[in-house]
Amino acid sequence: MKSGKIVIIGSSNMDMVVKTDHIPAPGETVISGSFLMNPGGKGANQAVAVARLGGESLFICKVGNDVFGKQFTYLFNDEQIDTSFVLSDENLPSGVALITVDRDGENSIVVASGANANLFVKDIEPALHEIGQASILLVQLEIPMETVHYAIGYAAERGVKVILNPAPANILSPELLRRVDILTPNKTEASMISGIRVNNMETAKKAARIIREKGVKNVVVTMGSQGAVVCQQSGCLVLPAPEMETIDTTAAGDVFNGALAVALSEEKTLEAAVAFACEAAAISVTRFGAQSSIPYRNEIITRKLDLAD
Repeated sequence: MKSGKIVIIGSSNMDMVVKTDHIPAPGETVISGSFLMNPGGKGANQAVAVARLGGESLFICKVGNDVFGKQFTYLFNDEQIDTSFVLSDENLPSGVALITVDRDGENSIVVASGANANLFVKDIEPALHEIGQASILLVQLEIPMETVHYAIGYAAERGVKVILNPAPANILSPELLRRVDILTPNKTEASMISGIRVNNMETAKKAARIIREKGVKNVVVTMGSQGAVVCQQSGCLVLPAPEMETIDTTAAGDVFNGALAVALSEEKTLEAAVAFACEAAAISVTRFGAQSSIPYRNEIITRKLDLAD
C-alpha cells in the first residue's frame, strides 16, 4: 500500500543573494543595494515547500561536511522534513548559488554544485523502499542525470507518480520522458525540450503539445505572473496566477512544484492542483529570498478568506 509521503531527490545550496538595480552585462560592475545568505537549492526548496504546505516530506540529498551542511540538516529537521537520507560528502563542500536579483524581482543564478554533483545511484539505493512506497516522487536536474534516470525509472516501475521539474534546462531523452507523469518546465525549459520558442500562452500551449507527443503524460508550463498552461489528454487550458506585487522570483518555481506535489498527494485533480500551486507561488514572489519566501498552508487559506470578504 502506498503511503502519503512525498519523496524529493535533489540539491541543497547556500544562496548568496545580491539585490541590485539591474543584472550586470558582461564586463559591467554595478553597486549592490543589499546582500543576504539564505538556504536554497531546488530540491531543498521543494522539500521545505512540501512540508510547510502540509505534505509529508522526505528529502534525499548530499551536503558537504562543513558549516553549511550542518546548518542545512538542522533547518530540515526544524521544518519536520525526514532527513534519514540527507548524506554528508567528505570530499566536496556544500553547494553554493550566486544569485543577482534586479528591481523587477527577476534573477540570474550561477550554481557551484559541490556535494550535489556526488549524489550517485549508490547513495539513493538505501532509500529505494521509501521511494517505492511513496505517493509522489519529485525530482529536478541539479544532481547527476544518471541518478535522475535511475530514481525515476525505479518509481515509475512501481506505480509511483513522478513529477519532473526539468531545471536547469537540459536535453531529456525520450526514454526518460515516457516515465514522467507530470513535467513542469518554465518557458525557457519548455523551449529547449519542444524546440520552439515559448514567449506567450499560445506558444506555451504549442510547446506543451509537442512535449506530450514525446511521451510525457501531462505537461504544466509555468509562465510566471501569467500563470500556467496545463496540457493533458483531454486538452490544454490556461490557469491564471493571482495578481501580486513581485519583489523576488527566486524559488517561485520550486514553491509551485512543492505545492503541486502536495495537492496531488491529497488526490486533487491536476487542474485544481495547479491552481493551488499558482496561489502558493504568487505569495512567494512577494518576499525576498528562497526558503524564506516559502508560505505556510494557513497563509493560503487566510488569503482566500480575505479575498472572499
